[in-house]
Amino acid sequence: MSRRNVLLGGLALAGGGLLAGTLDSDRAWAAASPPIIDCAGWGARPNSRVVPIWNQRPVKILVHHTATPNVADFSRGAADRLARGIQNFHMDRRGWLDTGQHFTISRGGFVLEGRHRSLEVLRLGKRQVEGAHCTGQNVVAVGIENEGTYTAADPPAELWNRLREMCAYICSRYGIRPTEIFGHRDFKDTACPGDRLYGMLPRLRTEVAGALGQRLDRAATVKASWPLLRVADRGSEVLAAQYLMRDAGMTGVVPDGRFGRTMADTVRSYQAANGFEEVNGMIGGESWPALARPVQRGEGGDAERAVETLAGRRGAESLPDVITAPVWQKLLGTGGAP
Repeated sequence: MSRRNVLLGGLALAGGGLLAGTLDSDRAWAAASPPIIDCAGWGARPNSRVVPIWNQRPVKILVHHTATPNVADFSRGAADRLARGIQNFHMDRRGWLDTGQHFTISRGGFVLEGRHRSLEVLRLGKRQVEGAHCTGQNVVAVGIENEGTYTAADPPAELWNRLREMCAYICSRYGIRPTEIFGHRDFKDTACPGDRLYGMLPRLRTEVAGALGQRLDRAATVKASWPLLRVADRGSEVLAAQYLMRDAGMTGVVPDGRFGRTMADTVRSYQAANGFEEVNGMIGGESWPALARPVQRGEGGDAERAVETLAGRRGAESLPDVITAPVWQKLLGTGGAP
């Protein structure tokens, strides 16, 4: 199938005005594009089906890591092989029509188009290629995969510099605010993009803003989020999650503030029973919103015990009558700038 033999159009965005997270593109600051290797340049296979293109702009950027080895080969050839390997895995193992993410950045700092037509549509700045990098975000977020595993290591300067430049260019073309850069774990139960790279997102937002001629207050660089809990974690966040698991019907959970193997098995059971995409025993951006339901003060039970656990740790003197998601995030210590 030709790269041109695909549908351009998709569904029109209902309503008028600006989308949340976007700037008027006529007033957005300009940023130059880094060199980007298109699909033909790295030898991509044709997409197996029509690539959906939506008649709307994305409103955010999602940062991922490939969870592959932190190789020392920074060459162009290594970058091309990486892109082909990802596409083969996504098409042959996952059954997707093409590469899932819109763009890939190699450890050597080469930027490659991922899904066909992503580069063409980005340059137009009006529409969005539907991706497959994060369920629920694929038509509203540009997905960028960064080669490597950044759980305990920082990305190399070559990759970081290109990521900053690529994010600035995407923000410029689509009018996305630099504050609207997120990690995969913000929306799913996953460690992606790694603890170190995820922890660098406030710096990335700051540097992207600088590249666009903007200045962010420090508070604006930190986004409200959910903590990622996994085996070996302990403390009040774990204890609160255990109470919430009990509130959700997992009555076998022992609220001891320790995230052990038994706890992980119970989380997997909860995820499977609720049809979550990730059934891996972690509590992150998909499980927390389901568990942290609205709680009426004074209702009693395990959910209010979770609130009291966190409020006691934070020394909160007063709380609203109803504990909603933003309040939960504040109590968990992850409530950043709105």
